[in-house]
Amino acid sequence: MGLDDKFANKAEELKGQAKEAVGKFNDDPELEGEGKADQVSAGAKQKVEDLKDAIKGKLS
Repeated sequence: MGLDDKFANKAEELKGQAKEAVGKFNDDPELEGEGKADQVSAGAKQKVEDLKDAIKGKLS
């Protein structure tokens, strides 16, 4: 997995956490939901990248 992918996934996760926090603070359930969705998306992308690494390691 490329280092760029790791940073991009982490950045998306942090963005989601920030959106969720702002949504909670401003009582904005839509923004809070977007934040949670961003975090789920980043987590899924990370899992795919981890799987790619595992497969690559087995093939090497």
